[in-house]
Amino acid sequence: MCCRYWIEDSREFETIIEKMGHSPLVERWRNTAAVKSSGEIFPTDVVPVIAPDRFGEKGVFPMKWGYAGRSLLINARSETAGEKPTFREDWARHRCIVPASWYFEWEHAEQKRKYRIRPEHSSMTWLCGLYRIENSLPVFVILTREPGEGIRFIHDRMPLIMPEDLIGEWIRPGCRPEELLPHALTDMTFERSE
Repeated sequence: MCCRYWIEDSREFETIIEKMGHSPLVERWRNTAAVKSSGEIFPTDVVPVIAPDRFGEKGVFPMKWGYAGRSLLINARSETAGEKPTFREDWARHRCIVPASWYFEWEHAEQKRKYRIRPEHSSMTWLCGLYRIENSLPVFVILTREPGEGIRFIHDRMPLIMPEDLIGEWIRPGCRPEELLPHALTDMTFERSE
């Protein structure tokens, strides 16, 4: 579930990429991995992620997709993340937003059709995530939830997606994330992707 997404080379992303460029983490990541700012994004890619800076203000940082473990963890269920030892602390204190143009999902059918999906009436998709530090560098996972009715035929899970006006609240360290879950977007638009 949610193992790929897309960053469009667009005006919406220009500001995000520019802000990320000011982070000293860009150079630290470049010693081990390329920092991607457009195109199809895969697990283990290093990409722009919105999170609080050391002053609690909204910043943009390059982060690698996936927590290390017995196997790479790229998603966490929003319904249980606050209880699981792997995610509990990050659910409480280390939440982030992963900006995307859309995300991809494959239909659970024999044909395995690929769809690109994003919120209705929006050119941006604000994926909710958690982050932590591994080997002195930040990594993230994307939170998932039950799908909206309109896309349930594609997959039994979808990313947790916040409206743009709640990004700041979602990443605020003192926020109670469970109180924001009812505001998550579920009305999606979708189309086949080749």
